[in-house]
Amino acid sequence: MEAGGYVTLTRQSGLMREMQMIANNIANAGTTGFRAEGMVFSEFIARTEGGPSLSMARGNTPVFSTMQGAMEATGGSLDFAIEGEGFFLVETPEGERLTRNGVFALSGAGDLVTMDGFRVLDAGGAPVFLPPDAGPPGLGADGTLSADGRPLAQLGLFRPPGNAALIRVGNNLFESPDGIEPVEEGRILQGFREGSNVAPLSEVARMIAVQRAYEMGQSFLEAEHERIRRALDTFTR
Repeated sequence: MEAGGYVTLTRQSGLMREMQMIANNIANAGTTGFRAEGMVFSEFIARTEGGPSLSMARGNTPVFSTMQGAMEATGGSLDFAIEGEGFFLVETPEGERLTRNGVFALSGAGDLVTMDGFRVLDAGGAPVFLPPDAGPPGLGADGTLSADGRPLAQLGLFRPPGNAALIRVGNNLFESPDGIEPVEEGRILQGFREGSNVAPLSEVARMIAVQRAYEMGQSFLEAEHERIRRALDTFTR
């Protein structure tokens, strides 16, 4: 296969991954705290001996939208939404993970947990514990949870340092391989949940554009295949 065919194949591979991301975004348009995902294409250039350089595109870098999702009032004392930057920190069997989904519950032991049973961690990285005999907690401006006039724990907000990348790992969770740092700018609202930041109409339009680009690449590959077949037929006669 000539260079043009390889370049098209790498482009097709990236477009296929982007289509999978779009489909996942649309499927999660109603998921609490979901972050829409996109694709960044990078270019690899190699110098060849005695000839022009070889360039190939790769769609291998996912990026996540930071746009604020719509706020929905629930009135639940254990429902929290983040306004601005940051993520909640939760403890999973695979390690600490970040999430924007602040719909929590209490475990039988009194730990604040996600809907999947993962313990929520406070600003210091310790599990948030609410005594079973305490009343419904209230939230202070600094993220402190209090009940019956006594402070119980302080919810923390975190993010990856600098422009470090996030990796989606499972049900609305993110891993930050480069560690985390506290967030001061974000604000936690009690009795609210943040909706998905997916814009369904924009995702459908994006899907159509990606599909057309993929079909164009497929047409090129088919034409290239036919050209090579005819050339081989001519040479072998």
